[in-house]
Amino acid sequence: MREAAFVRQNKNKWATFENVLSNRTALPPDKLSDLYIEITDHLSYAKTFYGGSNTEFYLNTLASQAHQKIYKSKRESKNRILEFWKMEFPLMFYHHQRELLIAFLVFAFFTAVGIFSSASDGDFVRSILGDSYVNMTLENIEKDDPMAVYKQMGEFNMFLGITINNIRVALMAFAYGILLGIGTLYIMMRNGIMLGSFQYFFHEKDLLWESVRTIWIHGTIEISVIIIAGCAGLVLANGLLFPGTYTRLESFKRGVKNGLKIMLATVPFFILAGFLEGFVTRHTEMPDALAVLIILGSLALILYYFVIYPRRLYRRLTNP
Repeated sequence: MREAAFVRQNKNKWATFENVLSNRTALPPDKLSDLYIEITDHLSYAKTFYGGSNTEFYLNTLASQAHQKIYKSKRESKNRILEFWKMEFPLMFYHHQRELLIAFLVFAFFTAVGIFSSASDGDFVRSILGDSYVNMTLENIEKDDPMAVYKQMGEFNMFLGITINNIRVALMAFAYGILLGIGTLYIMMRNGIMLGSFQYFFHEKDLLWESVRTIWIHGTIEISVIIIAGCAGLVLANGLLFPGTYTRLESFKRGVKNGLKIMLATVPFFILAGFLEGFVTRHTEMPDALAVLIILGSLALILYYFVIYPRRLYRRLTNP
């Protein structure tokens, strides 16, 4: 669509929005929030097809004014926490699906690198996982209990230790985004290679299915949320590298703020992953069907909340 046609098609909406912002027209804050979503959609379109134009600058100014008005005038809901999970975070995360895809592809690529390297070099697994872990696992395999590592610590202590460690890794993936995203990609690389090496090690011992049906009980959520933390780091880096029509400082602040929201959203999932690893994974005697049900249910939960639901919510609010 030509820029002139785009302006003609939407100028009445923009004029109405300007009247609201200048207090010439009154609208409930929730309705204003819906209009704001539509304006940001127009802004995204203008950035894509009319980058650097007066239309983009105008819409960016309009969106900035709207953002300030909404969050200054909107009363805090009694269910503020619920609103964050139900509306605020999913709507924000919808605009960062690209960063999520990049984090996933980088992680998947280096998982494949870990598998290939382990298959090509017999000592690679030891260099990644460490001699002590490999030797311990070999001893467990000889005892006919290859997954015994998940039974060596008490349930609560394991849950607490794993949860704290996973959150630490996620915070590193986010914070390293300040290194222009290179640090975040490094964390994705390191964890991807480790996962690939880990799975190949069990494949080589003819225990691939045993490892998958056990490890991925908690690993489905754990690995997924580490990738989402990588997304948060890329959001931070994107705000620093690509300010668009904002000042670099303002763009960086927005990147940090959105990245922190993503990190906040991951915390309950890390707790759930830690719970599964501490209290459920150790039961290696459980039926395969139950293990597969937990794995598929975990995958469905992640895909729905972080991919499907944000898109459905955005479409519902922008196309009432």
